[in-house]
This record gives sequence, C-alpha cells and structure tokens, in this order.
Amino acid sequence: MESEPVVTTCYRHPAVECHVRCTRCERYICPDCMREASVGHQCPECVREGARSVRQARTIVGGRVTATPVVTYALIALNALAYVAEVVRPEIVDRFSVLTARLTGPDDGFYVYQADHPSGFHAEGVVAGEWERLLTGGFLHLQPTEGTFGLLHIVMNMVALWQLGRVVEPMLGRLRYLVLYLLAVLGGSVLVVLLADPGQTSVGASGGIFGLGAAYYVLARRVGADMGPVNRFMAYLLLWLLISAGLTSWQGHLGGLVAGGLVAAAFAYAPRDGRRTLVQAGACAALLVVLAVAVLVRVAALTGGGAA
Repeated sequence: MESEPVVTTCYRHPAVECHVRCTRCERYICPDCMREASVGHQCPECVREGARSVRQARTIVGGRVTATPVVTYALIALNALAYVAEVVRPEIVDRFSVLTARLTGPDDGFYVYQADHPSGFHAEGVVAGEWERLLTGGFLHLQPTEGTFGLLHIVMNMVALWQLGRVVEPMLGRLRYLVLYLLAVLGGSVLVVLLADPGQTSVGASGGIFGLGAAYYVLARRVGADMGPVNRFMAYLLLWLLISAGLTSWQGHLGGLVAGGLVAAAFAYAPRDGRRTLVQAGACAALLVVLAVAVLVRVAALTGGGAA
C-alpha cells in the first residue's frame, strides 16, 4: 500500500502548497514570501534579520553615509525663509543681527554704549543678555534696500553653501556637518563681538560658509585628495576674506574659518576606535566653552563686570 505524499505548505500561509525552502532557516516559503538572495531565496524574517546584522557604512570621520545633502537643503531653506521674513518685517534684522552693545534712547535713536548710561536709555545686544544674536545673525542677510549688495549678498552665500555643502556633508555625515556649521557661525559671531565696533551690527551666513571651506580643505588633506583644485579654492576664499574687509564683516569670515577648521580637524584626526565619537564631542564642547568664555570676558570688559 503506497503512502500519501507529504504536502508542504508555506510557514506564513499554511493554505498555500509550496516546495521551496528559505536558504537560511530552511522553512518552506510560497512565491509571495520569497525574497531573492545571493544564493536561492530567503523568507521575509531572515531578510530583516540579515539587514540588522549588516554593518552600517560610515564616513571617514565616523558619520552615517548619506547620498543626499539634506542638511544643506534645510540650511538654504532656513536662510531663504529668514530673508523673506526680514523683507516683510525689516525690524527682524535690527532685533536678531549680531550686536555686541549699544544704547537706545528715549527718542528711539541708537547711541554708543556706556555702562553707566543715564535713565531712559536701555542697552541692547549681547551685553543685555541677547545671546541668541550670536546664532540668529548667521541666518539673516542684507536687504535689497541696503545698496546693490543687498540681494546679491544672500544669492552669493547660498550658491557657496550649495557648492560646499554637497561635498562636505557626505564626507561628514548629517549630524557632524550640522554641528560644524553651527559652531562656525558661532565662531564668526564671537570674533565680531571681540574685534568689531560694539555698536556695529553684522548679518550673513558667511561665517558658516567659511567654516565649510576650511572643513573642505582639512578633509581633502585627510583623504589624500589632489590638493591642486583645493588650494586654488582656498586661495579664492582667502581673497574673498581680504575683499570683505571693505564690504562686510571680515571678523565673521575669519572666525568662521578658524572655528570650522578646528572642528574639522577634530573630526578627521580623532582616533579611529571606540573613543572617536567621545573625542569629537569633547572637542566640540571645548570649543563651545572657549567661545562662551571669550564673550563673557568681552561683556565684563564693557559693563565693568556688572549687568548692563
């Protein structure tokens, strides 16, 4: 007497007869559950398990590899939105630009800052606790009404941000790229506070862009790239820095360049072991502390150690 043939069914769909096994767990799978593998087919669960066990690709500094410069897109969008906002409401520039210290009088006019200012005058700027200006100023630009350089200011900066961002962001990864950009913006603002006229306002993304330029140079050297084109780009950037001395805030450009270079060096040359992320984070935190202390010293010098 012949025995009945054994009917095999899919482990996920018991009503479906099948004859193919998963090459990994050897369970039977139907055509709907088959996933192509390098050899044979696998079930959905084994495919998911395999994906989890695959090591995530990393950039040279330890960041996640990303093909699309999402952070660069976001930064350009933020700058564009801020520009539209300041065109609609020009007072935004006055309130959020980088400013160290000035007095506003009873007539709403602006005056040179004095620590012992008379009654009726009130201080504005970082000395008055408006620390947010150190960051917000990096997302504002000159308006079209401020001469021929108005609209050109944001256009030039956004073109430079796009050109540098699509190269530097994939090399750093999104998080490290954003941290470097923001610290470069802060570095530029802090040098404005330290060296520029206290009553001078400053706006523009150039601090962050110069920081990206420095990062581009450091990373190119780290990966052993052909330095010819990189050196020519840096020469152009330094020429821009010199020309800016008569047009915009050279202090912001130089501060961003130095801060960006320091952060990029910390990212690129941190030990490539389990300590890398800790060393990189520590270097960024140390730079942030140095910038904060520098501003506090400057404020103390202007206010005589007291409150504005």
